[in-house]
Amino acid sequence: MYRIYLSLTANIMISLELSSIIFLIALFAVAFLYASVGHGGASGYLALMGLYHISPETMRPSALMMNIVVSIIAFSQYSRTTSLNKKLFLLLVLGSIPAAYIGAWVALDSTVYKKILAVVLLVPIIRLIGFSAREQNNLKQSNEIVAVVIGGVIGFISGMIGIGGGILLSPLLLLLGWTDIKQASLISALFIFLNSISGMIGLVSKGILIHTTIYVWIVVAVLGGLAGSYFGSRKFNTATLRIMLGVVLLIASIKLFLSN
Repeated sequence: MYRIYLSLTANIMISLELSSIIFLIALFAVAFLYASVGHGGASGYLALMGLYHISPETMRPSALMMNIVVSIIAFSQYSRTTSLNKKLFLLLVLGSIPAAYIGAWVALDSTVYKKILAVVLLVPIIRLIGFSAREQNNLKQSNEIVAVVIGGVIGFISGMIGIGGGILLSPLLLLLGWTDIKQASLISALFIFLNSISGMIGLVSKGILIHTTIYVWIVVAVLGGLAGSYFGSRKFNTATLRIMLGVVLLIASIKLFLSN
């Protein structure tokens, strides 16, 4: 019996280690692909953690921490090839930063949280598989009031579920015709960075603790973010990989929506 117990224990440990390795590989891939389009990747991290049944209390701060690091890496890469529309950016963050802080204080039931996250995941899925807003040739002047309102709504949602909001912002910027693709990626990266910091401050002031495992995750996310932002800012074609990630996110969205 003792030998059987040792054998079962060893098999469980190997299974856990393999599961952890797969998680880290998937984490690298998420950071790479999201950074390649100027995003921090929080929605992808949350979907991945959801598949691994990690609690929302750990998911939100963990995703925001990785978001902060990866988004600033993406911004630094994109800023080398694209100039920032400062006026539009300032209008967006004027509404988003305080709203993200307030959103982080909203306490959601675990089941409700997963349902909201499942719906929000549909946005990056649509974009990743190619059915996103098309870039317009003639850019339009942004509306100041609308920009502040958009920033505020996205900021609140971001703080509430633990994302930076870039997955919601960049398709809107393209749909409204306010920016081109490169400019949308640049604005989104810095928007994500500041929103994630604001949301993180809200969570910390609320008393949520950061899981120690997050530091290993951050290292992996940084490596993926560096690689993704480098190639993405230089028109690296990741179409096939993005479709694959879109399918994985779709599975995660369905799983989160059906879970209790």
